Amino acid sequence: MNTFIRIAEVWTPTEDGASLELSSGLFPGAAAFEAITRQMIFARGEGLPGRAWEEGHPLMMRELSGSYFKRAAAARAIDLTCAVACPVFRGGELQCVVVLLMGGAASSVGTVELWCNDGRISSDMSLVEGYFGASGQASELEALTRDGWLPRGAGAPGLAWQKGETVCIADIAQSKRFLRKEAALALGIGRALAIPCSVRDASTWVLALLSAPTTPIALRVEVWAQAPGLPDGLVRASGFCESAGELPAGAGTMHKLDALGAIGTAWRTGVAQASTPLPTPGTPADQEALRAVGAQSVLALPVLMDDAVNEVVALYF
Repeated sequence: MNTFIRIAEVWTPTEDGASLELSSGLFPGAAAFEAITRQMIFARGEGLPGRAWEEGHPLMMRELSGSYFKRAAAARAIDLTCAVACPVFRGGELQCVVVLLMGGAASSVGTVELWCNDGRISSDMSLVEGYFGASGQASELEALTRDGWLPRGAGAPGLAWQKGETVCIADIAQSKRFLRKEAALALGIGRALAIPCSVRDASTWVLALLSAPTTPIALRVEVWAQAPGLPDGLVRASGFCESAGELPAGAGTMHKLDALGAIGTAWRTGVAQASTPLPTPGTPADQEALRAVGAQSVLALPVLMDDAVNEVVALYF
């Protein structure tokens, strides 16, 4: 199964704090692109990772060719067309920049959206930029999204803004929270994920990912949060899997940080982790679902609120 997100990168400040270097990444089937990427260093303001660092908030490039994206030729060679960069800040200091790259088959279905509220301009949240896949049938959903405004608490992005937490919708058809249901279902999109982003100023940003069974955003999605009464443990707060559907959550999913691999490391450090070894704990059902869906790697993305890690979102590929 092919995923909508094809490559994931984590860029962290160099020892002297002057540039960004690749600390981890997932490059399935893209060895040449990976080799070029691992040789690169970005100064502040340079390339997509450096620009996101400089601007202090997420950035999206719908077209990589003819832009300031430094690896455009290598990306074009493997049909990568779009990228989003999400910086992670703690106390105004950059922890990392996560870059996700999309593109591929003309029939690929899914969306990656950046929503923002700037209280100096509006009391609502609006779309800054979005990539709606290569399917010719995506125009209705795109038009509806670009024309929309979300009050605080409305829709998945507005709810993530209100709660300060990741919103995970395993079945859009059954959800009362998803406002673009008809257009999404007509396109074949059935799941949604809205992740709050930590930024350097007082604005609010949300990364929204809409997933279809044919080209899911990721093979499996998990949201991990602090386990009640267990300072060194996490519980799965929500999640969905392309082989197992909506995932169990709550006390029965509790694990200590040391047992959660990349997820635990992301929680401790506030730095995203792209890892080929998968987290090993879980019920037999979890392990069977991972095998069934063919997951081989994970991106663990920390969600910071008030300069503390509040959640870790795990995307399996």
